[in-house]
Amino acid sequence: MHLEEVQIQAVPLERFDPLIGPEAAARLHAGADRAREALRGRTLFNVNSTALGGGVAEMLQPLLAYSRGAGVDARWLVIRGDAEFFRITKRLHNRLHGAVGGAGRLGEAERAAYERVLADNGSELLALVGPEDVVLLHDPQTAGLLPVLQRAGATVVWRSHIGTEHWNDEVASGWAFLRPYLEDSRAAVFTRQAYVPDWLRDRAVIIPPSIDPFSVKNAPMDPVAVRNILARVGVLLPCPEPVGPAIYQHVDGSPGRVDRCADVVRAGPPPTPDIPLILQVSRWDRLKDMSGVLEGFARRADALGQAHLALAGPNVAGVCDDPEGAEVFEACIRQWRALPHSVRRRVQLLCLPMTDRDENAAIVNALQRHATVVVQKSIEEGFGLTVVEAMWKGRPVVGSAVGGIQDQLVDGESGLLLADPRDLDAFGDALVRLLADPVLASRLGRAAQVRARTHFLGSRHLLQYAELFSRLVGQGPAWTPAPPVDASAR
Repeated sequence: MHLEEVQIQAVPLERFDPLIGPEAAARLHAGADRAREALRGRTLFNVNSTALGGGVAEMLQPLLAYSRGAGVDARWLVIRGDAEFFRITKRLHNRLHGAVGGAGRLGEAERAAYERVLADNGSELLALVGPEDVVLLHDPQTAGLLPVLQRAGATVVWRSHIGTEHWNDEVASGWAFLRPYLEDSRAAVFTRQAYVPDWLRDRAVIIPPSIDPFSVKNAPMDPVAVRNILARVGVLLPCPEPVGPAIYQHVDGSPGRVDRCADVVRAGPPPTPDIPLILQVSRWDRLKDMSGVLEGFARRADALGQAHLALAGPNVAGVCDDPEGAEVFEACIRQWRALPHSVRRRVQLLCLPMTDRDENAAIVNALQRHATVVVQKSIEEGFGLTVVEAMWKGRPVVGSAVGGIQDQLVDGESGLLLADPRDLDAFGDALVRLLADPVLASRLGRAAQVRARTHFLGSRHLLQYAELFSRLVGQGPAWTPAPPVDASAR
């Protein structure tokens, strides 16, 4: 069992300047100067459990690239674990969202298995991390590393990307499992204030996630490239034009090509580009409620005209830290097979290739740009990067009013929020409303793009991290946490 290091290429912060304006750019560069001085001679390690799949890996790549571009020695390490370890951490993930985390309690046997894997990873980390270094640990998979790294003298921060405002016994049991590892931490970063347990409130910092507008997933894409990519992977019928090369652009400006197809479950040929497409992109996770999206679409299929639905997620073999993915995907296939043929032929389930990070990102970019409506109907959601990704692309979004989704979307102004994510009739009605009113859909999409630029780009995220790390190593100015994003802000 060996740690994996993900290689990071430096990207200059100046890329943000024309996008965010002179005042915001000045604040960003001043914060970068402070962080560079504070972290001089230190390495900033980020540690998580996967290099591919999910929002954490999505964010780490650009954030660390910009950190290196700002002169900070930022590195990314991925821990290794066995199947039992990831079953336990998936149960923790579910419990911190308020959902049942698997049969039985998280007892001493589970704690022993969790600690055994992290002891091996911790030994390797201690060979790399020095007493002057700063370590940012991500999510429950890494929480047990905090005490050993802190005893070695490193400045250690734990970041939780998950949580719920609906506290119950499941949430309490999840935090009880993690508390022995985290209660002596110097700081803990959360997405929302409502996610913070009482015993961490005096050290909690609120930093919402972000997207990189220049990444392969979010960069501008020519409509012809969108159609070619989606035809190549099997999502769209290429007629009437022949399929050209499925070309996209890497971050460094060099061309890339989509070569792999998606694994597609569908009855009949794919839709043509002129057919409206409703899309949800997410992990195959019960809390993302792909099955609810499918049923809600089926209930309103007649009112949705010719519209098709695509449920897209990673290839279930490509995300090592999520052992439930294959089960959820198979359940969706069974549900799809039970639909009337007239509805089934308008639904496709897509497992996207994960071999090449940029290829996967280009496919998601093309899907989101082509979609008529983007959905994120999660039952619980820590934040939901797919929402702001679609907002950045000017797409109208229907999202559940849970977790960080309700911080991203202002209902009726930059998207539509479902007060109850389990209300499938209300969900179907929202889809019908947007498809029947393209003026409303266009207005929501334009407002969503402005809101994404204002609140959810990596430049804001980087500045908050710069302020935090400068304070923690005692070389920054007096630090005041940035306020959480106000969902009512225009």
